[in-house]
Amino acid sequence: LEFRRVLFRSVMFVCTGNSARSIMAEGIVNNMGAAHFTAYSAGSHRAGIVRPEAIKQIERAGWDTTNLRSKSWNEFAQPDSPKLDFVFTLCDKASKEDCPAWPGQRMTAHWGMSDPVAVQGTPEEIERVFLQAFSELRRRINIFLSLAVSSLDSLALQRKLDDIGKS
Repeated sequence: LEFRRVLFRSVMFVCTGNSARSIMAEGIVNNMGAAHFTAYSAGSHRAGIVRPEAIKQIERAGWDTTNLRSKSWNEFAQPDSPKLDFVFTLCDKASKEDCPAWPGQRMTAHWGMSDPVAVQGTPEEIERVFLQAFSELRRRINIFLSLAVSSLDSLALQRKLDDIGKS
């Protein structure tokens, strides 16, 4: 028998409000990548609520949403907080949205995307925008989960993480 060493890594998704994009990303990783990753999400100025449209997208995928909640990134600065291996910011610099900086020695990348919470319109238009955001996150996370993280040196891994955010 050959035994493979399985590494578990922690991933943090950061947005300003932690009510939609980062929540959806947390849900995607914790379902699609649960064998190797644990995901968290937080906001620099947390909204305190999770948008029902974000929950709907996760539930449509057939996944549990029970433990999803809006969190401040200060929760993850405590001594007993999980060690984070990856931090991805999801804010959209092009729309002048504040993008929080994440200090520390972990791998970071900016995966900027428009905030579906900012869209106004009919319920159908809003649902379409949330579906687009969810689909984009799922595509990027699929690429991330397919990376041979353990076999890449840090420069190559950083390049790949940055490329995912540009795609």
